[in-house]
Amino acid sequence: MAEAYIVEAVRTPVGRRRGGLAAVHPADLGAHVLTALVRHSGIDPAAVDDVVLGCLDTVGPQAGDIARTAWLAAGLPEEVPGVTVDRQCGSSQQAVHFAAQGVLSGTQDLVVAGGTQNMSMIPIAFASRQAAEPLGLTDGPYAGSRGWRARYGDAPVNQFHGAELIARKWGITRRDQEEFALRSHERAIRAIDEGRFDRETVPYGDVTHDEGPRRDTTLEKMAGLKPVVDGGTITAACSSQVSDGAAAMLLASEQAVRDHGLTPRARVHHLSVRGEDPIRMLSAPIPATAHALKKTGLSIDDIDLVEINEAFAPVVLAWLKETGADPERVNVNGGAIALGHPLGATGVKLMTTLLHELERTGGRFGLQTMCEGGGQANVTIIERL
Repeated sequence: MAEAYIVEAVRTPVGRRRGGLAAVHPADLGAHVLTALVRHSGIDPAAVDDVVLGCLDTVGPQAGDIARTAWLAAGLPEEVPGVTVDRQCGSSQQAVHFAAQGVLSGTQDLVVAGGTQNMSMIPIAFASRQAAEPLGLTDGPYAGSRGWRARYGDAPVNQFHGAELIARKWGITRRDQEEFALRSHERAIRAIDEGRFDRETVPYGDVTHDEGPRRDTTLEKMAGLKPVVDGGTITAACSSQVSDGAAAMLLASEQAVRDHGLTPRARVHHLSVRGEDPIRMLSAPIPATAHALKKTGLSIDDIDLVEINEAFAPVVLAWLKETGADPERVNVNGGAIALGHPLGATGVKLMTTLLHELERTGGRFGLQTMCEGGGQANVTIIERL
């Protein structure tokens, strides 16, 4: 049976909104991690079959197939192609899936997967509005569709509404969310102070560490924030941070490992993606995880570490309730509430952290999942070697 091996994985520190990476062109963010990936792995970059990067809101500096642009901006060989993926927040996790599938199929041997996003430069959803309005297209991606309206009516389709629906369905209080958010910051700060991220990050200029974690946050400060939705429980404190950053990972076949003298660090044990209610939108990691465990024959107790994207606190808290996972194995170094969520890059950022933490702790299996627009969720299980 063919194998897809993870050979190397790197990421930038994550910059906070209007922080140290805000003025960096997203192609240059991507180029930075691609250069580091080539350097750390020692591969001949001309041997790469494809570069698959995730990115959302692909207009302006993020337009024009930024995977290709970033590779060329890094000064890497022109004969290597690139393709950009948009599966919303799961874009770069999907990039890993496409890269692994190319390797597993036997049609490719060395594939780079990653993502890049500058949300300070191009705010979420701003790009699509700016592109659509001059054309007189003001209905957005859903409201103008007769088929969509016939199926889902006029229900609001946005992540804040989805997070509130999850909190209501699973009985998650605002206090539950704030305690979870505080724990995310505490874990992230501990990880930074203990140097847990040092091996996986490649500083960009003066930005040497993740900028998001707040050392001065408290439950009392969180309690003073207004809900995003009137009468709701979701506040900015319980939501992922607007962020800038990039990440990249090298996947290789058995043949490439032999030919290039590479040392595999993990293998892709499982990959899948599932969908669920697009109005609730953010709960798909629950059925997606159940599907992945059933396909592999693993139980949640077989999983040593989990990275589930902290888009909003209720996403993770509902997942914990449904799966019965040990919270001490989940997002052990904090998550997007503290560390940030640079949309198209987050999938590989999380997997980079997952790989390094498995190596640090000696764990075997790591599971990653994240909610995505449209009510979708990717699941990847990697096995440390």
